[in-house]
This record gives sequence, structure tokens and C-alpha cells, in this order.
Amino acid sequence: MRPFIIGISGGSGSGKTTVAKKILSEINSESVFLLDHDSYYKDQSHLPFEERAKINYDHPDALDNDLLVKHLLTWKKGRSFQKPVYDFVTCTRSRETLNVEAREILVLEGFLIFVDPRLREMCDIKIFVDTEPDVRIIRRIERDLLERGRTLESIIAQYFATVKPMHHQFVEPSKRYADIIIPYGAHNPIAIDMVVTQIRSHLKEK
Repeated sequence: MRPFIIGISGGSGSGKTTVAKKILSEINSESVFLLDHDSYYKDQSHLPFEERAKINYDHPDALDNDLLVKHLLTWKKGRSFQKPVYDFVTCTRSRETLNVEAREILVLEGFLIFVDPRLREMCDIKIFVDTEPDVRIIRRIERDLLERGRTLESIIAQYFATVKPMHHQFVEPSKRYADIIIPYGAHNPIAIDMVVTQIRSHLKEK
């Protein structure tokens, strides 16, 4: 069976990961794997921490799409690859990697995946999770406080300096490439069911 890639994009805090996990839970199959674009942030360990903190991580140039494309091409050939592990506290890549085995379906999740034409062309289904800005910023604050060791002041400063302008420059325009736009994220069961039906149909092609 030909490899099948589902791309899920949307603004930071839109609920992309929640939608992806909801789809995986509905399928409940070992044939599906979730790959996050965030793992492919470029390693900045060569810079002092103060310099790393100044980098615009919401710009496409902050991500190593060349490596991601290489890994996806490897996966499409039925071979495994070593996914990088990124530390958001130190803004560096870990020396460890995670082995990703070849599977039938891959769910690629990330807020900038539709900006790169190479990644768009690899996606068989492109989904954009469309969520109101106030909901997204609240979710981002909660995540960065709990999971990434950030202060409230730094989160707000980053939001106005890079997150908001980069969303308008890159993320929002990429919505036009989506095959499916899901309002309200995982709270839209009809849209989720449509995607799950497509996946199950593909799995039956074995």
C-alpha cells in the first residue's frame, strides 16, 4: 500500500495536536504515526543562551525542513529514520534521537508545514485548524508556563514580537492550501469523522 501523509496545520495554540491525537485515538491502529514539525527546529547549541532566546522561532527559517523532507522521502520508501528530539527549555537538540519505523500512514503536525511547497506536495490530505486568536494565546500561555519553563512576561513579549506578526505573514495565508478547514478544532466531530473515514478507507486498500 502506498504511504499516506495527512498534514495538520493552524496557528500556535489552535489545537492541532489535539486534533491529531483525536484522529489517532479514533483509528486506534499501529499503522498510524504522529510526527511533529516542532522536533525539527534547528539546533542552536553553538550560540549562548541569551542569543538563542532572541531567535525568531515563528519564522520558517527556524525549522530544518531539508532534514524533514529527507526523512519523509526515506519513510515513503518504507524505511525507518531517526527523528530529532528538541529541548524547548534550552532551545537545543538532544544528542538522542527517536527511531520512527515505516508505517502505512503518517500524521504530520505543525503550524508552518503548508508554507513549504515541498511539504505541501507530500501531504495527501491537508487540514487547517482554524481557532480564534484569544483562544490560541490562552492555550499558548498555559502550555509554555507548564511545559516549557517560560515566564508570563516572556510569553507575552514573544507573542507580540514574533508569534502574532508571523501568524499573519505565514500561517494565515497558508490556510488557502488546505483541503479541509476545521473550525473549533477537536470540538468539530463531523470534520474529524470525515478524516477518520478517509484513513480507514486507505487502510482497507491493503
